[in-house]
Amino acid sequence: MHLIFVTGGVVSGLGKGISTSSIAKVLKMKGFSATVMKIDPYINFDAGTLRPSEHGEVWVTEDGGETDQDLGNYERFTDTTLGKKHNVTTGQVFSTVIERERKGEYLGKTVQPIPHITDEIKKRIIDVADSTKADFVLIEIGGVVGDYENILFLETARQMKLENIPVVFVHVAYLPFLEKLGEIKSKPVQHSTRELLSLGIQPDFIICRSAMPIDDVRKEKIGLFCNIAKQNIIDNPDIGNIYELPLFFEEQDFGNKILKKFNIDAKPSDDIEWKNFVNILNNVDKTIKIGIVGKYFDIGGYKLLDSYVSVIEAVRHACAENQVSPDIRWIDSKDFEKYPSRLDDLKQLDGIIIPGGFGGSGVEGKISAIQYARENNIPYLGLCYGMQLAVIEFARNVCKLENAHSTEILPDCKNPVVDILPWQKEIIAKQNYGATMRLGGQIVKIKPGTLAYATYNKGNVIERFRHRYEINPDYVNILEKYGLIFSGSTPDETIKQIAELPGHKFFIASQFHPEFTSRPLKPNPLFDGFVKACIDLVR
Repeated sequence: MHLIFVTGGVVSGLGKGISTSSIAKVLKMKGFSATVMKIDPYINFDAGTLRPSEHGEVWVTEDGGETDQDLGNYERFTDTTLGKKHNVTTGQVFSTVIERERKGEYLGKTVQPIPHITDEIKKRIIDVADSTKADFVLIEIGGVVGDYENILFLETARQMKLENIPVVFVHVAYLPFLEKLGEIKSKPVQHSTRELLSLGIQPDFIICRSAMPIDDVRKEKIGLFCNIAKQNIIDNPDIGNIYELPLFFEEQDFGNKILKKFNIDAKPSDDIEWKNFVNILNNVDKTIKIGIVGKYFDIGGYKLLDSYVSVIEAVRHACAENQVSPDIRWIDSKDFEKYPSRLDDLKQLDGIIIPGGFGGSGVEGKISAIQYARENNIPYLGLCYGMQLAVIEFARNVCKLENAHSTEILPDCKNPVVDILPWQKEIIAKQNYGATMRLGGQIVKIKPGTLAYATYNKGNVIERFRHRYEINPDYVNILEKYGLIFSGSTPDETIKQIAELPGHKFFIASQFHPEFTSRPLKPNPLFDGFVKACIDLVR
């Protein structure tokens, strides 16, 4: 068991997750197995009830975990399937310890943060190591050094090093560039590392996040004040393509430096496929314009895109496969409700995606965008909520079902073409919202002779779900009568899971989230088919 703890310093949002994923990728390219964990210091039991515009996308694991979005980066970079136990939160740890105390499992001892909380954290890390049998387990500790929320996780890491477990510490810290001075300043990194040292942790490597590459002068100063060899200070400047980072680390021999810390012989890397992928992303000339019509952009006076990070990456994977570059246009669906004339802006697009979501905000704007795509033969891909809203639009404007809607938005609507899953009604009545949706990998049975079948080229696939509402079975016949095809369903055909329109250039929507199974070298078939349709439109 070889553990690599990754900590952060100075500010959040530095890209610790990308750095951690890239380290894991470098080790895999050298022939080792690597798995990754994320420790989040919030009290929430999991990420399932967190607002996307505040905390970013909720990543759904194959086994039904609602986890931090960094697990998506880990899976994409390493092409591995992670489980819910790869995301540990303060809420989970304290809940388990308190439950044990109530059962009398501590034999009358005073239950304290040390050793009982730290022991539980160790147990979870060792469990992942034992169950995966990975050569390396990388553990990203959320937040930054100096936060009181992550002190016990840092203390756990310190103890594991003390217990003679092979441990390497990597600290990711920010170096600001002061434009008026014209130089990068290293003082924040020095203070952040000093804070880490005060907790008994000496970083083996410091990854310097900055707007531009750092020079030897800065490296020497950081090395002197942070008690670290200059060659173990790793550069990580802003780059346009996150998938370049493993190769950038390789140029600095980062992987072999890590192996040396573990007394493992240096190894060459098999990085040809990854280099080809990155080269395509960076050098294609042809561009397609894709509009993502969403609503989780606003947070205060800023617009953040982390709510849809997996959709973005799935588009990039499919574009690389088809050797085109995506020009992604961010469209707030609420704008269509305020200014209906802006729908004509959609004419400029080669394709439209409606991603997942919840609640009534911006829904009518999304429905208008779907209608525009359907009537103007613009390739359309609907994801989860994007399927439900596509069915509502079709029911209203093609089937002429008055007041067709979802009971999630309008419980007493005249035509509830989207309704809650029957077994979810009792759950909602009890207000039991945490980890109670239909979650994780489920079998999708695909009907032969359909666009979905041609896209997947198989009759059964496994995709990941996260929903409480479904297409109301009572309306399936009338929807099909007017031309909508339900080309995917559960094996018993009770829940409709893919809808499509024949005769359209590309109009398909899934109740599942195909973005969660897309990988850089293996794009999800639905995204691949969507991009191919967008390219044909360009031609």
